[in-house]
Amino acid sequence: MSIRRSAILAALGLAVAGAALPSVGVLADAMEKTVTVGGAPMYPSKNIIQNAVNSKDHTTLVAAVKAAGLVDTLQGPGPFTVFAPVDTAFQKLPDGTVSTLLKPENKSTLVGVLTYHVVAGKLSAAELKSMVERNGGRATLSTVQGGKLTVTEAGRNRLQITDAKGDVATITIPDVNQSNGVIHVVDTVMLPG
Repeated sequence: MSIRRSAILAALGLAVAGAALPSVGVLADAMEKTVTVGGAPMYPSKNIIQNAVNSKDHTTLVAAVKAAGLVDTLQGPGPFTVFAPVDTAFQKLPDGTVSTLLKPENKSTLVGVLTYHVVAGKLSAAELKSMVERNGGRATLSTVQGGKLTVTEAGRNRLQITDAKGDVATITIPDVNQSNGVIHVVDTVMLPG
């Protein structure tokens, strides 16, 4: 047994004489701080796509990312900050909106909507809150799509994002860390102006 594995096992109190020892990979997963989203653990060692496909709350978003051809981009090095709408957020859109956006002839519009939810760099909720406080109660973010999002506080330890049309999304699960950025789960699909 390697010195590193012995140290890990001793630190976790798992070195029991004669007991079957878990593999280093199992131990690494156990030590990795995860957040549960859509009933699945989100691992900081995995990228945005590897985690998102496991969330039962993000099936529409994953389908849209695939239809838009953005899988390779969101598996790339980033880093990215993604405001990830849940399935119920897509259901709030007018009837037929999602099916229309998923049509091949509307790919460029779909890409625009999805990249409007992405900001370059990795911004934690604490960093977003600090930006809001430094800028008189609101911070403006430039999206990968080229539009703007406005972040404000919504009570204690809660942030909201307002899109160009004035619709407001609340971050319901902040700081879902990924190997190539961070996801903040939101309850509303944001649309460029």
